[in-house]
Amino acid sequence: MESEKPDKDLIVDVTSTEVHIALMENHRLIEYNTESSTGNNFSVGDVYLGKVKKILPNLNAAFVDIGDKKEAFIHYLDLGLYFHAFDQFVRESNGNTKLKDLYSRIAIGTPIPKEGRIEEYLKPGQMIVAQIVKEPISTKGSRLTAEISLAGRNIVLLPFAEKISISQKIGSKEEKRRLETLVRSILPKNYGAIIRTAAEGKNAATLVGETESLIEKWESSWNKIAKNKTVQLLFTEYSKTTTVLRDLLNDSFSNIWINDEHVADEARKYVSLISPEQEKIVHLYQGKQPIYDHFEVTRQIKGSFGKVVPMRQGAYLVIETTEALNVIDVNSGIRTKTSDQEENSFEVNKIAAEEIARQLRLRDMGGIVIVDFIDMESGEHKNALFKLMQELMENDRAKHNVLPLTKFGLMQITRQRIRPVTEINTSEQCPVCHGSGKIHSSVVIDEEIERKIAFYVIEKGVRSLTLKTSPILGAYLKRGIFNSFLSRWRKRYKAKINLEEVTDFTVLQNEMYNEKGEKLD
Repeated sequence: MESEKPDKDLIVDVTSTEVHIALMENHRLIEYNTESSTGNNFSVGDVYLGKVKKILPNLNAAFVDIGDKKEAFIHYLDLGLYFHAFDQFVRESNGNTKLKDLYSRIAIGTPIPKEGRIEEYLKPGQMIVAQIVKEPISTKGSRLTAEISLAGRNIVLLPFAEKISISQKIGSKEEKRRLETLVRSILPKNYGAIIRTAAEGKNAATLVGETESLIEKWESSWNKIAKNKTVQLLFTEYSKTTTVLRDLLNDSFSNIWINDEHVADEARKYVSLISPEQEKIVHLYQGKQPIYDHFEVTRQIKGSFGKVVPMRQGAYLVIETTEALNVIDVNSGIRTKTSDQEENSFEVNKIAAEEIARQLRLRDMGGIVIVDFIDMESGEHKNALFKLMQELMENDRAKHNVLPLTKFGLMQITRQRIRPVTEINTSEQCPVCHGSGKIHSSVVIDEEIERKIAFYVIEKGVRSLTLKTSPILGAYLKRGIFNSFLSRWRKRYKAKINLEEVTDFTVLQNEMYNEKGEKLD
């Protein structure tokens, strides 16, 4: 009997500076992303107009300025087959050119040779259109490609290309013919496409709508190139929210909860484009409790991102990340389910394998991962553990390879590394003592808060405040129905004062916000 697909919930927490995205599978956190809502992230998929800074003949590569402190890197093999066409478009586009005419009349020409030299195509100071394929990691800048692609849920659009490729996972020849004929009829001159597995069975309206939106996105960048030949961001692939939806949205998605109306509308619009029948699963969260507290995401983050990760029945992992590799040590702890040491080790290793597969996705760990499992003598157990790890990694979107256990009980896993490992410091410095170990008496905390309220209401004229506190401090301030600190302050200062408890706060931590949700310093 086929096992049921797990329910997936996407929980999106939008703050003034960041967007936090948590993917839950059967209410368990399996992926976590943070996207800055201000500034430039240099994320995978972003497309820039960059300036060639230095040619590296020995590496057959070049450094490119895309506006980051660390110069980006492009290899000759990443110029793409039809670099000439992109280069001609950048050089000839200007404010007086009809850009659509220019684009359609450029001859794609013959592919550049595989054995060519980069100095034959790039010169210092040259402007090129380039896309990030690997984010800056540690001391290294972004890795670029000049072969631009715009990925949708069903279609990947390829500017300056002619081919239409179809996913090998679509088995039906009739369906392949239908999709190819349909997409070919949509695409204007000088466009190619890759038809993804998700397109199977999709109606013409869905595919037409998505293809047109991708073309519009690419063509909307042309005016930037024509008007200003300087280093600049042309467009971002998508927000991380819609990128997660594009890659993961399927029938098993049950709900998408977002606490911001604008982002919820953006997600709803995107879902209606790529999968109209699922538009109803996007919900705007309007609860009083913070969204991550309500869905128990905060608690799972705190328990999952530390150096020591607890598992079932007393076992735990120790995770260390270095620039060269990631090391995971499996420990049985106090667990002794059976007196048979071999069987006990095998059971702990199976539990660990499940958690390790989750941790790789959760932290987006890339490069080389070395896992030190508990020693086992049985070759049968070692082989079973290897096969189990392969099965557990099947749903991982990143390219990966799992090698069998060595005679020392070590397993090597390589996983595609396109962005830095997600690290969250789960230990906290006390906001009251600032690490000194000494704090003011809790008896006077109400006086400190009242002084702040008086300052903002009387001196700054703020008439509506939200006071965020830990649940313990919140309970103390609300104690007594008619004579609580909160009710007294409301009467005394004739101001609207709301109290919001945040489980993430330490005991005496408190913050104040105005009615727009802006933090008051």
